[in-house]
Amino acid sequence: QMQLVESGGGLVQAGGSLRLSCAASGRTVATTTMAWFRRAPGQEREFVAVISKNLDITLYADSVKGRFTISRDNTRNTVYLQMNSLKPEDTAVYYCAGVISTSARLHIDTEYDYWGQGTQVTVAS
Repeated sequence: QMQLVESGGGLVQAGGSLRLSCAASGRTVATTTMAWFRRAPGQEREFVAVISKNLDITLYADSVKGRFTISRDNTRNTVYLQMNSLKPEDTAVYYCAGVISTSARLHIDTEYDYWGQGTQVTVAS
C-alpha cells in the first residue's frame, strides 16, 4: 500500500505562486507514476499533471501548461507541483495520486491506485 499526504495549499492572490508537496510512504515515488488532479466546487475531478515512473516524462492539462511544473525528489520520496501565475479558476482541492500500471490512461482518475486526502488552493482575484 502507498500512503500519500499533500501539503502546501492555501490562499494566494491572482498572479502568485504556490508549491504543493505530496509525501509518500509504503512505496517509492521512483517506481510509481505520480499525478496531480483537482476538483473545483461543483465540478468533477480533473487531470492536472503527471510524471511517469520511467524516463520522468511529464504531461500537463492545457489549462495549466506553461504555468505548472510537476517534479519528483526520490531521496525525499516526494512529488511536487509548482504553480505559478495562478488564476482564480485554479481554485480547487488538489489531490496527489499514484498508479502502478504502465498501460494506465494517465488523465483518467479512475485508473489510479492511490490517493491523498487533498489540499485546498484558493486564488483570490
